[in-house]
Amino acid sequence: MGTSASATSQAAPFAPTHQADHQGNGMAEHRRFLQSVNIRNSKAKSIITNKVAPVVITKNCREEFQIHDKIQSANYSMGRISDLLPEHYLVLGEFFMVQDVYNRADVLNTTKSHGSPNFRKVKGNYPLFGMGQPSLSGFKQVLQRLQIDGCEVIFICLREEPVVFFRSDGDFIPYTPRGRENLHENLHDLDRELSAEQIELSIRKELCDFAKLSENMFYVYNDIEHFKDEPQQVQILSEEDIHVTEEVYKRPLFSQPLHRYYRLPLPMEGAPLEETFDAFVNILRETPNLSLMRDSSRPLPALLFSCQVGVGRTNLGLILGALVFHRLQGASKNPRYLLNCQYNFNYCLLSQRRLLISRLPKGQQVLDEVDDAVAMCSEMHNIKNAVYENKLKLEGHICTRYFLQRTLQSLERYVYLLIFNAYLHDQYPQAFPQNFSQWLCMNAWIYRLLASMDSSELSAPASLITDGIRFLATDLLSTAKEMKVANFRRVSKMALYGMAQPNSEALAVVMSYLTDQRRGHSTILWLNLQEELVLEANGQMFTPREPGCLEQPIPVCKWLEVITEQDKQMRMFKTCHTIEELFVHQKSIHPGLSYQRIPMSDCCAPKEEVFDHLLEAMKSSLAENPKCAFIFNCHNGKDRTTAAMVIATLTLWHINGFPECEEDEIVSVPDAKYTKGEFEVVMQVVRVLPDGHRVKREVDVALDVVSETMTPMHYHLREIIISTYRQIKMAKSEADAQWLRLRSLQYLERYIYLILFNCYLHLEKKDSWRRSFSQWMYQVAARAGVYAILNHLGFSEFENPDDSPMARLRFRWLPHSVQSIPMRGQLI
Repeated sequence: MGTSASATSQAAPFAPTHQADHQGNGMAEHRRFLQSVNIRNSKAKSIITNKVAPVVITKNCREEFQIHDKIQSANYSMGRISDLLPEHYLVLGEFFMVQDVYNRADVLNTTKSHGSPNFRKVKGNYPLFGMGQPSLSGFKQVLQRLQIDGCEVIFICLREEPVVFFRSDGDFIPYTPRGRENLHENLHDLDRELSAEQIELSIRKELCDFAKLSENMFYVYNDIEHFKDEPQQVQILSEEDIHVTEEVYKRPLFSQPLHRYYRLPLPMEGAPLEETFDAFVNILRETPNLSLMRDSSRPLPALLFSCQVGVGRTNLGLILGALVFHRLQGASKNPRYLLNCQYNFNYCLLSQRRLLISRLPKGQQVLDEVDDAVAMCSEMHNIKNAVYENKLKLEGHICTRYFLQRTLQSLERYVYLLIFNAYLHDQYPQAFPQNFSQWLCMNAWIYRLLASMDSSELSAPASLITDGIRFLATDLLSTAKEMKVANFRRVSKMALYGMAQPNSEALAVVMSYLTDQRRGHSTILWLNLQEELVLEANGQMFTPREPGCLEQPIPVCKWLEVITEQDKQMRMFKTCHTIEELFVHQKSIHPGLSYQRIPMSDCCAPKEEVFDHLLEAMKSSLAENPKCAFIFNCHNGKDRTTAAMVIATLTLWHINGFPECEEDEIVSVPDAKYTKGEFEVVMQVVRVLPDGHRVKREVDVALDVVSETMTPMHYHLREIIISTYRQIKMAKSEADAQWLRLRSLQYLERYIYLILFNCYLHLEKKDSWRRSFSQWMYQVAARAGVYAILNHLGFSEFENPDDSPMARLRFRWLPHSVQSIPMRGQLI
């Protein structure tokens, strides 16, 4: 009987563009096709051609089959590194295959003696080993060396980039795809939806196709420095001539039962994602010999970590392994290793680092153990030295933005080691009931602290003279003519006011207005919400173009560049006053005036502590005078001012009583439920909260009340969520789209925080709010899963929230500029 055979597998997930076309017809084409699918003419007695596919009859006439599939060369791209080198097919549409490890990378010179580059054991008695990428025979040599004592070997490959192995002289040599622009750098962040193993299978499928189209040969590159005798040709007759990583590392399981293999992709720079730590914890869970209940008579398993050259990522893996062994054997029983760090590490992020250690349980022990682990594993790479070396280059103004990023990434990696060690302290004795991601959501204050670890302590403050200053506030409510300040307004029937930042003249006008006979406010609390530096110069309000210069005054009688709403100008300032000085003067005229500054970030949810400060300030003032008036201002009187006025409105309602809430308004506009804030993630929070629907409805009423006078500004804290999200489709660039996506998520999160704060006011009112909102969030709301919801924040009605890094607390809470927003699907 005839048999149908398929020469090619299904199409690869990557679809390169058309660059070449090979066509033919008749018997010659069919014979070339038979050669391309490795059917030798010696086996074929006859070939029957037809319009569908050739039919092959073998010489012994015992087999007949028809080949239906034909390699579509038109689906593949071709290219060359330079005009002097031959053109050939490109992997995944654009990449060249380059030998993975060059000879000079083996600093420890261990490839011949141990089977892999930079093979080493850490200091001390822990069975911890690290190495670079070995060949197949080299890996077998490593396993034989480690299993001499009959101990279990757990090998963890830390590579996130795809690696394939070509047959060469009885061995399989690793190669990686690389771009023409940087042949020395491996690929990263290729496709978050596909694992490295899946990409490797796609590459192998393509390589086999390329070989079939090129007489069973394919071009690779070994010498990318001088390109002597390059490219090299490798023969590919079948898939067995190419191994993927899984085949190289898993096949020894059948002959060596004490060997175990895992792939734990780590980033080249910065700290791993939380789910990567989760995967590492799963390895611990699956290994009885790494449990605290282990049989102490058995030797500890050997942990073997490997990346490309065995330096950065391998070093991070070794430190993680050392922290695990610390917990297994008790860190107090292990000798302390003096850290071979030639620099003073305490220069960096000192205040936040101290705060982290002070708030972590057993913080000093956590710190000492991490430093000890760093010292044990520092033969090839030292995290602390790397931080300081990058900072020295930063201070030398060498590629400032690049080395600032590298310094922050190194710091982030070190800080996450501290956090993970604190997690091990807490969860290891309990056999890990929570993974690392869940534990961090239960301790979300850590994310808040990490968000404050910016570059302010790594670089000198920006100069006002060089960076210039800009003029503040556009008057959208047309109040400047009467009140001398932009966007002045009052909440109906309440002693709550909001405005932009006033100058000394406006401040005097507003105070006269509030204390006149008609209003008669004898006690006034003025709350300034700006976190940026603000100064009055020549009677106008200015702020630095760049943050970070809070201690530097504007020099008087010197020319400075000023950016107004219309243009840039050079001005000379004859007078300069701080905001504090303006209010000290007004307080001498109006003794009932009190002034506080509660910094709040623009356009995003206030931090938990901001709610605490606002509530405490209002409680204290109302205790002195129940008729106290409250005034809020930010730079333009819109975003932060409106949010604070809503918080104040809810607080006063809880103290003085709620107004009668009308039935839900019928909104006859497209997607009305989104205008009303009924997003899936919002309703998920509402369902968790006690009496959640009423809590949300009260917030909506407060938003409407505060925004009654805001119609000309088109700014409603709830309605702006969907309006901003809809603008993403109209964005002119990908960067603009990501900025709008971040803004819409921040607005959404702020709305949820207002609902949570109102719930807190309800539940803690019986105790006069003795427990702060921060404590309530971390002690109560976190246990109910609120931070877990916020850690997957997004518009699930329209897209998968996890497609954007901004769905995570870790990234969304960081300070951002337009340039710092990662692209969709890209990690930071």
